Amino acid sequence: MSHRREVLELLDAYVPFPEEALFKERTIAFIKKHPECFERSLSEGHITASAWLLNKQGTKALLMHHAKLEMWVQLGGHCDGNPSVLDVAIQEAQEESGVMQIAPVSRAIFDLDIHEIPEKGGLKAHLHYDIRFLLQIVSGDAPRKNHESKQLLWVDKGSSQLPTDSRSVVRMFLKWNALS
Repeated sequence: MSHRREVLELLDAYVPFPEEALFKERTIAFIKKHPECFERSLSEGHITASAWLLNKQGTKALLMHHAKLEMWVQLGGHCDGNPSVLDVAIQEAQEESGVMQIAPVSRAIFDLDIHEIPEKGGLKAHLHYDIRFLLQIVSGDAPRKNHESKQLLWVDKGSSQLPTDSRSVVRMFLKWNALS
């Protein structure tokens, strides 16, 4: 249980939007039940970590059109055994944006989601228990796409249009816009 303590403490401190309350409850139960929750080899599902990544000025957020999932999402990915979900979110943001100088705006959880990944390439459908953080680029480096993305897109704070209507992405956008 010691390798799960940090994530459980983060979850315990997190005050979710009403629609995330069940996500929080289910994620905590999943972590407590599965010592191997950070491993993608756990076929029913696993903990993942994501980033709502802001530009240096904090006026834009970066979304990616995911090559495999064929949809617009935030940057993020598998923990692959690493129980530090914040470190994983930073690493995934670095890998998927090509920008190395990224820092947390806060070390607290920004958002939670549980979503199904469909069956593909011999892998059965499974759940991602996604823990998300608000991160920011702290250098002047420009993002560049990699093999995991078809496109990267900056979305302006206060924009009236997003490239997706996914409630998961829209919720993070609304939370970010509510920040002063």
